[in-house]
Amino acid sequence: MISTLKENAAIILPENGLEQKLKQAEEENRKLIIKLGFDPTAPDLHLGHAVVLKKLKQFQELGHQVIIVVGSFTARIGDPTGKNKARKPLSSEEVSHNAQTYISQLSKILDPQKTRVVFNSDWLDALSFSEVIQLMSKVTVAQLMHRNDFHKRFTENTPIAMHELVYPILQGFDSVKIGCDIEMGGTDQLFNCTMGRQLQEAHETPAQILMCMPLLKGLDGREKMSKSLNNIIGLTDEPNEMFGKTMSVPDSLIDEFIDLTTDFSMNEKIFLKLKIENGENPMAIKKIIAKNIITQYHDEAAAEKAELFFKTQFQNKNFEEKIYEPAQIKSLHHHENKTSLAELCHQLKNDLSKSAVRRLILNGGIQINNIKVTDPDQSIDLEKQMKIKIGKRNFFELV
Repeated sequence: MISTLKENAAIILPENGLEQKLKQAEEENRKLIIKLGFDPTAPDLHLGHAVVLKKLKQFQELGHQVIIVVGSFTARIGDPTGKNKARKPLSSEEVSHNAQTYISQLSKILDPQKTRVVFNSDWLDALSFSEVIQLMSKVTVAQLMHRNDFHKRFTENTPIAMHELVYPILQGFDSVKIGCDIEMGGTDQLFNCTMGRQLQEAHETPAQILMCMPLLKGLDGREKMSKSLNNIIGLTDEPNEMFGKTMSVPDSLIDEFIDLTTDFSMNEKIFLKLKIENGENPMAIKKIIAKNIITQYHDEAAAEKAELFFKTQFQNKNFEEKIYEPAQIKSLHHHENKTSLAELCHQLKNDLSKSAVRRLILNGGIQINNIKVTDPDQSIDLEKQMKIKIGKRNFFELV
């Protein structure tokens, strides 16, 4: 049991804390309280979030209590981003909308019947100003400056607003209020999680332990998976999109994806890694990973269909045999059945900005009837039969 819970964990503090907490729970015949806090700054969960959520699921399966703390108060302050500027605070309406979206997506991994969701505005809004001052008195400025981004900005004379310094203290106070035993997070949350432990000790209550999971790298192979970097595989992505994105993962990330995104047994993971070491085609391994991911968040039948779709679309060289999404001409904005190539592509792929579309065209990423077109301003006659490939994974037929 201990080895399963420790699997993939990057940091556990104190080192023997998990064993101690589990022994304590057994002796006291109670459930451990496992905390995960998040500020609903973006409404889409992805495989990076799933690394932590799947660890929470393991605790649920052992009968422990998972509490999701929604930062309904702290999101209105704005968490320091880890970069050289503060994050923009959210409105109450944005917080409410994003939180509800998050909560509905949690059920893809966690058992909603065994998950308690609380909002930290319930206790933080109730604090008087004198109580806030008393809370802040338990932390020194020197301690806050140990946070890497604060230290970096301070030494570079980049402004740090006072509300940013207060943020980790408030997040730590959440642990005091719920009586947290174990706080989960990514390695980038180590400082904030440590603050919870410190404040529990200051309030003379049992101190939580910290379990930080590694940060899954995104599709670019460099930065952590993040919606703002557009390098994610979302938990709500359609199967075909999940499969295609997984196949685009750099070969250097295969081991990481085997460990952090699949639900294979330890022996199965070792076997897949050995295949790579022994010269197996990386594409074959990525197909196995992709099907496993889709089976987790959709089902096995969807995984089989997505693999077939990928073979047809991307491994079949015959342009005519590919599957095209019909696009109604009457639904497109045009003048006398004519429009520019850039405008047409932007309407078909409206999740891309106009500047991104123009770059894609100039870089040879657009084909019309199997012919590459590189002039964004080329006039397109919508009365002619047309099949369009936009980028690597988007196929449309005008009807």
